[in-house]
Amino acid sequence: MSNSYDVIVIGAGPAGYVAAIRCAQLGLRTACIDQWLDPDGEPVLGGTCLNVGCIPSKSLLESSEHYVQAQQGLGDHGIDVSTVTLNLTAMQARKQRIVRELTQGIQQLFKANKIDWIQGCGQLLAGQHVSVNVSGQVSEYQATNIILAPGSSPVQLDRIPWDNDIVVDSAGALALEHVPRRLGVIGAGVIGLELGSVWRRLGAEQVTLLEAQDQFLPMADEQVAKEALKAYTQQGLDIQLGCRVTTAEVKAGQVDIVYQDADGNEQAATYDKLIVAVGRRPNTEALAVDEAGLLLDEWGFVHINEQCRTNLPGIYAIGDAVRGPMLAHKGSEEGVMVAELIAGHAARVNYELIPSVIYTLPEVAWVGKTEQALKAVNADYRAGVFPFVASGRARAMGQTGGFVKLLADKQTDRILGAHLIGPQCSELVAELVVVMQLGGSIEDLCMTVFAHPSLSESVHEAALDVDGRAMHMVSRKRND
Repeated sequence: MSNSYDVIVIGAGPAGYVAAIRCAQLGLRTACIDQWLDPDGEPVLGGTCLNVGCIPSKSLLESSEHYVQAQQGLGDHGIDVSTVTLNLTAMQARKQRIVRELTQGIQQLFKANKIDWIQGCGQLLAGQHVSVNVSGQVSEYQATNIILAPGSSPVQLDRIPWDNDIVVDSAGALALEHVPRRLGVIGAGVIGLELGSVWRRLGAEQVTLLEAQDQFLPMADEQVAKEALKAYTQQGLDIQLGCRVTTAEVKAGQVDIVYQDADGNEQAATYDKLIVAVGRRPNTEALAVDEAGLLLDEWGFVHINEQCRTNLPGIYAIGDAVRGPMLAHKGSEEGVMVAELIAGHAARVNYELIPSVIYTLPEVAWVGKTEQALKAVNADYRAGVFPFVASGRARAMGQTGGFVKLLADKQTDRILGAHLIGPQCSELVAELVVVMQLGGSIEDLCMTVFAHPSLSESVHEAALDVDGRAMHMVSRKRND
């Protein structure tokens, strides 16, 4: 193996491995450095997303949804199930099997694209060189271009003892061997909501989410956030806003915490497990030696321009290590863009149209501007909303909660934002991303034929409602 490459990628998560594959497809001699180990201590590709993030969490969300459906939902379909039992060991084994199959798939893609996989901890040196440390043995490599994709790690709170047994991060929360009776979650963002939902569905009697912010899901459309809070509360998630945990003590197999509630009063609680889900930080602390001169901001993110170029020539940074939402698909697209740029092609990422999804039940998804953002700048816009309760397909599925909401420029009719809560919204939002990427209008959606019966018809009806002409509900605009 030669120590000189066209491109070296540090990190093999969704940003890094996609960047490496695209570079190789473009004919660039590529190596990818990563230090991730699986539970057996074996090197594995995929980073946080595939190993302890996106994929395993979706596996448990899917399995736990089936469990609840078997307990509560099948009777409505005329299916009587006398006894439903939980085999958490088998559920966790299924999760790990899915992870293993996908990570092995990436390994095969590396082989097929002739990408050198260098296992170890990569660090940027001066002069476009990289060192790799494997159990104290250091090797050095050189590349014309270097892509930094080190990923991120859960934020730890100094005032919270971290034993990875009673008090766990998101990775530990995906690997619990028993369903906790009392579960506390610090943080009611995407990760906290998904993990809290899993263990509530699987039998946790008490699930309490303590959120420091006064507003629930402030990044989402306010109407969607309000509907989501109502749905989660009905499912048994106790979401408390404006809370600040001050102390925590692990003893006798449980954790005692003290926190200030929204009124400033001191409260105490005891949990069998406590998940800390207060965000993530970029893995940039030891990404580069000081002599390299890599510029970071005050939060530890790598400073880049709109093309993900750092302050150093030939050095790029992508994914969770740079500004913007910490989303796998955002990092992957940045990886593709950088690969294209290195190969001499024109490329860009449209950061205005990166979809966000919360994979709970109901699912929450959005792209573009929220209504509160449009109001804040006095934008001239129109809105259309269609509830899933009026959808024949949603009724047949027994999932009628939620709605599709579209926002459009009043003058140009161009779609400015799409906000969904309900069944399979993670899939429905994609068609809206496509339309918005192409500069599409509400009229474009109105003139499109949607299959019947389908959930996507609700997108069509929401578009019609912008003009007050929805077919399957009485539009409020007709009575104005």
